[in-house]
Amino acid sequence: MVKVKVESIQISLMSEHRVILLREIGSERLLPIFIGPYEAEAIAIRLREIELPRPLTHDLLNNIITEMGGQVSHITVNALRNDTFYAYITVKLGGRELEIDARPSDAIALAVRANVPIFVEDDVMAEGIVPAADISDMEDDDLSIFRDFVDTLDLDDMPLQ
Repeated sequence: MVKVKVESIQISLMSEHRVILLREIGSERLLPIFIGPYEAEAIAIRLREIELPRPLTHDLLNNIITEMGGQVSHITVNALRNDTFYAYITVKLGGRELEIDARPSDAIALAVRANVPIFVEDDVMAEGIVPAADISDMEDDDLSIFRDFVDTLDLDDMPLQ
């Protein structure tokens, strides 16, 4: 398993979804996961340490687990099947460890509230990406798609504004 942290939450320009970026600790490798806007907001509120007058759903879940004598131990993004990520929440309760199925977005929202580690299974993290540090680091072949696009532009026909 790979330990990760929430690097950032980005807005998708293609849909109403958000993308949470999980960064491998000690590495540049990122795992992007599409999540809904409400879950993104719940995670961002906690990461920014914004105090709300009433608990949100993930606060409520954390409070219930704690009041029942349990403790969130960690969460794990454990699978990627048919472009869908899966996760579970590990809760210690009554001398047992329970693995509770959850959407990654809900599991992460709970993890940031409970201040517990976030893990990703090795085979899932293998789907991650390592961003180029700088466009100047890209190979000439990697830039060919941009060059081809620019070469097709007819700047004489572009309207002036």
